[in-house]
Amino acid sequence: MTDTTTDPTTQPVDIARTYEVRTYGCQMNVHDSERLTGLLEDAGYAPAAEGSTPDVVVFNTCAVRENADNKLYGNLGHLAPTKKQHPGMQIAVGGCLAQKDRGEIVKRAPWVDVVFGTHNIGSLPALLDRARHNEQAQVEILESLEVFPSTLPTKRESAYAGWVSISVGCNNTCTFCIVPSLRGKEKDRRPGEILAEIEALVAEGALEVTLLGQNVNTYGVEFGDRLAFGKLLRSCGAIDGLERVRFTSPHPAAFTDDVLDAMAETPNVMPSLHMPLQSGSDRVLKGMRRSYRSRRFLDIIDSVRARIPDAAITTDIIVGFPGETEEDFQATLDVVREARFASAFTFQYSQRPGTPAADLPDQLPKAVVQERYVRLVALQDEISWAENRAQEGRRLDVLVAEGEGRKDDATHRLSGRAADNRLVHFAVPAHALATGDVPRPGDVATVEVTYGAPHHLVADAALTGGSYAVRRTRAGDAWQARQEAPSTPAGVGLGMPRVGPPVVTPVVQGCR
Repeated sequence: MTDTTTDPTTQPVDIARTYEVRTYGCQMNVHDSERLTGLLEDAGYAPAAEGSTPDVVVFNTCAVRENADNKLYGNLGHLAPTKKQHPGMQIAVGGCLAQKDRGEIVKRAPWVDVVFGTHNIGSLPALLDRARHNEQAQVEILESLEVFPSTLPTKRESAYAGWVSISVGCNNTCTFCIVPSLRGKEKDRRPGEILAEIEALVAEGALEVTLLGQNVNTYGVEFGDRLAFGKLLRSCGAIDGLERVRFTSPHPAAFTDDVLDAMAETPNVMPSLHMPLQSGSDRVLKGMRRSYRSRRFLDIIDSVRARIPDAAITTDIIVGFPGETEEDFQATLDVVREARFASAFTFQYSQRPGTPAADLPDQLPKAVVQERYVRLVALQDEISWAENRAQEGRRLDVLVAEGEGRKDDATHRLSGRAADNRLVHFAVPAHALATGDVPRPGDVATVEVTYGAPHHLVADAALTGGSYAVRRTRAGDAWQARQEAPSTPAGVGLGMPRVGPPVVTPVVQGCR
């Protein structure tokens, strides 16, 4: 409940209440946080200045892994004394964990004011007002989507790249995954609405969009067009000024030739593919209710590389699913060796109440899962390093980004993503640094790779007279215009990646 020692309604009406959004989980949550930010600002809230105490803290949560619960309740505990010291402060919890735990959240953390689910994020401002007026916690969870989230106000955190939802929910029944019960059945947007949103983003300066869905290549199932996703990719190719199109994530069982054709034949669809494997053991895949087998998965990889030779393919893998034997695990290692992924998001199986796998026998000891996990990571790191070393000497077009290089200030490099989504840290020649002619986020730099590290590429050729060129873009202009506008603190803080350009964020177990 809200601390009522001081009436929060006495705050002067001309002083906007401030907010901060903290986000955990997948790309869908990152995009939802952009909507939450837009909703709050549309309702008159202002982003809290860095280092200040917000009037409203919103947690946009993930429920896929066990530590998500621990992280949320730990953070709520840390906020309790802060709230006590700041009468009128409100705390809201939304997202997948809120959809799962519901009223249990205010029982465990009675200082929480609002709990809302995945189907009613648009209700947040009204719930905050109601909680303040009634001086009582408000818990509102809907069982199905009433309004597609993309119709809500959205504050885009990047001037040059944006997320675009094409569907929400999932019709699969993977035994390890809690997402369908929290996000609901698949709901698809109409193609015209999606394309209109993309065109609006491009008109504002964006060069890149990432199409989002729990299973993007089943897009169209709701309106009866099984070829809809391939058609959508081709339609994106016809949008003037849109230079890069990405999507995440497809399901191997629904990956069809028409989608591959669209990827190969549409110039602005980037040569990258994130496709979850989960396990290389057919027996484990069956237990997971993944409706493909390892040979089918590898055949898709072969087809993609035949049509798009430079494609970088990434994946998700779960280690330690109930009943997984050493033979099953070796089958996963075998697929990893054959597939040669550019990178992989690897997870130790997490037993989640409410999923069928949680009740399976033969749950593996933590020590066994950890040992296998270490072996898998070592193998994938070895492969990733070899694949990145093969990039040495190549010239790449890099979309310069904000926040990609944590060490850029120390190394005097800039960072961004190549067409295949590899992270590239590149040097700027001395004459450009001296004149201030440095590429901006949203500009495109053509650089030469000098070293392939396990998890990124380094392009320092410009320091010795090698390849280096910069194309200033509309997106860079849009970024610069934001910097020159009156200063407004960022309103969204993330527990994992920051809100901004769509980067490769860890795809949590069960979201695909």
